Amino acid sequence: MKKSFIKKRFHKLLLENEQNRVVSNDEVFTVAILIPVELSKIIHIQEEAEKILDIGNMRTYRYRPFSKNQVRSYKYYTEKDFNWKGEPKKGPFKDFIEEPFDLLIGYFNKNNLYLENAVLRSKAKFKVGFAKVNQGLYDLEIAESPNKVESFLSELKKYLLVLQKLKN
Repeated sequence: MKKSFIKKRFHKLLLENEQNRVVSNDEVFTVAILIPVELSKIIHIQEEAEKILDIGNMRTYRYRPFSKNQVRSYKYYTEKDFNWKGEPKKGPFKDFIEEPFDLLIGYFNKNNLYLENAVLRSKAKFKVGFAKVNQGLYDLEIAESPNKVESFLSELKKYLLVLQKLKN
């Protein structure tokens, strides 16, 4: 039942976000990455991004489904980190969402309400993700497979250079 409330609020916020979208022209110094735990086990996105984008100030948060058996960690968030309105609860995850990163990378290519909600609610100035996930979330979408990390990040770097968000 909580998921349906969150979904309803998410769609309302998504429409508002699309109507009021303002794209930042700021240079990128800080980067946030949201990734599902399954992908983070096989892809080391932060290390690759630091190397290819040549930016050292990155933070990664991983989504994993809630399980009573798992120990809570500041590296992961679950559906329990959202209240009934879909807002992040107090704690490290809320701090992550409210931090005004220069760039947010949504590194997932399948619809996931909790990953999408985190991207939508993030205070990041410029948001990038995979095409065909949810057009309303991102300022820039890249059509690539998540397994091709270097290709995705190289393409991202090209666009960031063209948009003058990165210096050569």
